[in-house]
Amino acid sequence: MLGKFFQKPGPEHSDRVPPGQHLAKGFPVLTYGETPTVAVENWQFKIWGLAKELTLSWDDLMAMPQSNFTADFHCVTTWSKLDVQWLGVKVTDFMRYVEVDTRAKHVMQHCYGDYTTNVSMDDFLRAENFFAHTLFGEPLPVEHGGPLRLVIPHLYAWKSAKWLNGLEFLEQMELGFWERNGYHYRGEPWAEERYSIL
Repeated sequence: MLGKFFQKPGPEHSDRVPPGQHLAKGFPVLTYGETPTVAVENWQFKIWGLAKELTLSWDDLMAMPQSNFTADFHCVTTWSKLDVQWLGVKVTDFMRYVEVDTRAKHVMQHCYGDYTTNVSMDDFLRAENFFAHTLFGEPLPVEHGGPLRLVIPHLYAWKSAKWLNGLEFLEQMELGFWERNGYHYRGEPWAEERYSIL
């Protein structure tokens, strides 16, 4: 199995592949539950909680500044894919359209299919994070989270929620789906934050 789908990282990748990870030869798809399918004309993105409520359409998202990204991608199930190419909207650009209360310290990502995952504002607002709608030059496939997913490269990939449709801004941390089921509340790959310490 290791040789067919994955390979051990060489020393040249020691600064890019976290401990316990193997390099994926493809781009594996891992999903819990049914895969939701949402047409872009029906897609909506909502902002609420400790923020001025806002509902965006796909056209609203496409009207924002668009950027290309190349980022490494690390799954908690011990595989990594390097140099994944995306197109989308920087979180820092997106947040220019959002009014957030200064009390907000955490963000809950909400998705079609009722998946949720939490991140701190400090992790969310990092300059390298982005909302992705294109993967390797093609519209983001539904199995990889299309039409839109958040990508947070410095955390394990379950924090990069697929089928994203909203952000809830919170004063206190609340746990999302996998966090309530034993995964770490943060998920930093280099520290191997795979499972809960709470």
